[in-house]
Amino acid sequence: MFRSLSHVNYRIWFIGALVSNVGAWMQATAQNWVVLTELSDNDAFAVGITMALQFAPQLLLVPVTGLIADRFDRRKILMCTQTALMLLALGLGVLLIGGHAELWQLYVFAGLLGIVNAIDNPARQTFVTDLVSSTDMSNAVALNSASFNTARLIGPAVAGVLIVLVGSGWVFIINALTFVAVLGALAMLKGKKLKRMPRASRERGAFVAGFRYVWSRPDLVVVFVIVFLTGAFGMNFPIFSSTMAVEFGRGAGEYGLLNSILAIGSLAGALLAARRERARMRVVIIAAAGFGVAAAISAVMPTFVLFAASTVLIGFAAVTMLTTANGYVQTTTDPALRGRVLALYFAILSGGTPIGAPIVGAVANSWGPRWGLGVAAIAAGVAALIGVVWLVMSRGMRLARHPERRWAPAVRFDAPPTAAIAVVPTSAIAVPTEALQVPTEATPIASPDPRAQATPTGLPTVAAARPRANSVSRIPRVDTPTP
Repeated sequence: MFRSLSHVNYRIWFIGALVSNVGAWMQATAQNWVVLTELSDNDAFAVGITMALQFAPQLLLVPVTGLIADRFDRRKILMCTQTALMLLALGLGVLLIGGHAELWQLYVFAGLLGIVNAIDNPARQTFVTDLVSSTDMSNAVALNSASFNTARLIGPAVAGVLIVLVGSGWVFIINALTFVAVLGALAMLKGKKLKRMPRASRERGAFVAGFRYVWSRPDLVVVFVIVFLTGAFGMNFPIFSSTMAVEFGRGAGEYGLLNSILAIGSLAGALLAARRERARMRVVIIAAAGFGVAAAISAVMPTFVLFAASTVLIGFAAVTMLTTANGYVQTTTDPALRGRVLALYFAILSGGTPIGAPIVGAVANSWGPRWGLGVAAIAAGVAALIGVVWLVMSRGMRLARHPERRWAPAVRFDAPPTAAIAVVPTSAIAVPTEALQVPTEATPIASPDPRAQATPTGLPTVAAARPRANSVSRIPRVDTPTP
């Protein structure tokens, strides 16, 4: 489960990012509470506008931010973005402590935060590939999610207590201090152990190459549609938690507690994803359906305690879906295009918030927060249905009789849902002819890796020939991902 931590650079990054993530969740909790209760009169629509301003830049700037992550040194990019985020938190904290903050200033802060995060997110996500081997990439993505959700378990609860004890402004100041950890981790990374991934070319069309690549991959299009629907209308947890806390007559402490309870399920989902050898499309679809069911259950909970308990299911389903989708996108994408494809992924995930958050906020204002959760349940159900239809139409999914249990059904596919695997660059290696067994028409070519027998990528056909004595032949080395 924790095999990625065997890489020293990843261990350093993991610890620094965990500390910074705790501060980020403290700030997010305080920001939405300030907008809802201090700078507006319990206006859920204002919270939706704040979220829209924070996430809109990731949609608008997607061609540029992805290319930045693919073309420039990701370590230097992160040094710049993390420093900018630290200064933003410090500035807003000073305004709040001084009593000079107004709603429009929170809107400006959210917009600037969104611009910096639009550059930071694809660089930070693809930076993981510079820290671990390709075989540990999926595990590293899942552990990143575990770190994020461990922080989500701690940060909101701490923020709720600090808001009551010292005020919301100090939460922003403390978050600014936590950036020292991630900046220190970036400075401590061992340069010789960093992998140098392929950089984007400067030729014409580099901006739209990521769009073309995704459009040529129907499986990625389906993943993006599922992520968009659930992200736009379902991942509005600040609106759900804050409005339901007010619905039950609770305060900032209980609001922070709701976020931490949600993170219990999120952390469980991330750790379970880390146990899986590979990210699979069907898990994304099942988790989307589970999210819809969990949101519907939460919408009808009659008491605060039961509602808080039901959010564990929401967190588990949401993070299982997002972590698996992220891992699937990263591990099946051409490395030279990974930054641009991930930028598009996060634009779809976060960029849907400017569309969904105001709508969900308006529904919560007009009909109550339970109806907002109902919108999330419907959106997730539609997303799962789209995924199932794609599996049936494109991959030939069907139910069949189980080979061992007579009355139990089994799912079968004409083509595996994860058939599209990124092509890994190959390089020639010199092998003495004594080590080669020349194939004949009756002798199949043996794969250098037994796992490659089950992959959709086969080795090139080699014509039978008699090599000269003491000669050296060159054959392609193919590193094929495990299915």
